[in-house]
Amino acid sequence: MVTHTVAGSSMVPQSIPAFAARGYGFAEYIDARNWIGGRWSNPSTGRWLAIENPRHGKAMGQVALSGADDVDAAVAAAKAAFPGWRATPLKDRAQVMFRLKGLLETHMEELCWLLSHENGKTLAEAKGDIEKGIECIEFGCALPNLAQGAQLDVSRGVNCEVTHEPLGVCAGIVPFNFPIMVPLWMIPIVVTAGNCFILKPSEQVPYGAVRLAQLMKEAGLPDGVFQLVQGGREVVEALADHPGIEAIGFVGSTKVAKLLYARGAAAGKRMLCLGGAKNHLIVVPDADVEMTASNIVASSYGCAGQRCMASSVVVAVGPVQRIVDRVAELAKAIRLGEDMGSIINRGSVARIEGYIAEAEQHGATVLVDGRDAHVAGNPGFWVGPTVLDQVSPDMPAGCEEIFGPVLSIIRVATLDEAIAIQNNSVYGNGASIYTSSGAVAQYVAQRLEAGMCGVNVGVPVPREPFAFGGWKASKFGHGDITGMDGFHFWTRPRKVTTKWAPAEGGSWMS
Repeated sequence: MVTHTVAGSSMVPQSIPAFAARGYGFAEYIDARNWIGGRWSNPSTGRWLAIENPRHGKAMGQVALSGADDVDAAVAAAKAAFPGWRATPLKDRAQVMFRLKGLLETHMEELCWLLSHENGKTLAEAKGDIEKGIECIEFGCALPNLAQGAQLDVSRGVNCEVTHEPLGVCAGIVPFNFPIMVPLWMIPIVVTAGNCFILKPSEQVPYGAVRLAQLMKEAGLPDGVFQLVQGGREVVEALADHPGIEAIGFVGSTKVAKLLYARGAAAGKRMLCLGGAKNHLIVVPDADVEMTASNIVASSYGCAGQRCMASSVVVAVGPVQRIVDRVAELAKAIRLGEDMGSIINRGSVARIEGYIAEAEQHGATVLVDGRDAHVAGNPGFWVGPTVLDQVSPDMPAGCEEIFGPVLSIIRVATLDEAIAIQNNSVYGNGASIYTSSGAVAQYVAQRLEAGMCGVNVGVPVPREPFAFGGWKASKFGHGDITGMDGFHFWTRPRKVTTKWAPAEGGSWMS
């Protein structure tokens, strides 16, 4: 993508039109600006980047490429809003989330089409993105019933109380693959907890965040509580370095997660950075053929494999050829452009196809080949469902995160070999076992080195109130990003010990 500079203008539109398209045909939209202090603004840098519709490979607008000055402005506006928001009762803060939930439901159709156009998802996948985000909002709405502190008379005349206090100004940096859901992993918790929040969406898909900013304004969120700073690496580094930001949540690749965690922690920030994955589905001979095959295909090719919970490896234990055959059959039946969407950009297509070619050169068998895929009338970025058999764990396709619609099959003789392959991976996001045996399921689930495990579930994502987060190189930081772990990440405990009357026979502790 090519960046360019345009002359600044004091006349910035303050109203956002609804996205009008109701089909996959190409449609232009607005420019994606910064939302600071309750107003839309151009970037201080004067730089912009084209926003490409991945189905068509064509710009539907442009996004601001902001800089450190824009981050400064956002932090200043958030600091100004923080005292009033912190003083707002928790139940009143939660009411804003109730209203936001209703607005997302009201605008569901428009938002689904908008996400489909900016991300390349199918309409059904875009709806799932928003529906999961709404579930996270519902958890935020429940915080008044979940977030109460604790108190106890710990000695004669002495009481200890714990409350959970907001940190101040916090920030989130999110990826391209879920433009609504991943921001809503953070926003309902961090804002309802009493913090002010700065969001840096992916510069490839800024529109979902733009609409969230507008809808939160309509829901009654005070100006300055939520800020939106568009941009790329320069904004990420400014957020990590800024002394006015107390905590950062990040979702993206392991490489960036590790670097960002170190940089933010060195600056004294609380950091929680979720990285990549190489999720393994272990299949044993007694697994149900149809359920297993359909689950594997849905997991591997949903969102074109561009999600950290996609199954990218099937570890086939023993004689499971009929399941492998059925997986290949179902993969071939997927209608590209209807059942599965596009790849985010041209560079990703080249990277994914490179993994396929390399695996073939190393001796893997290409059962289903998605290279050179095309969709009539949609001249964008495509890779079709791909199945690679006879992959070894040391091949790049067997151990590296591809982040595309490529499923690698590794053959082993025993269950313990299968478990060892998952556990030897540097990643530990998700893993599943397919079996009809409760004993086998328990044996495997208790031994997998992964933070999210499934039994006959292809995408073992916990539902609220259970928290999302992996192990090993899939996460840097303590705790998980959603659920009560998320609440504890975005708050800090205040302990108050009180004594009003002297107690006879007491020590310094009482």
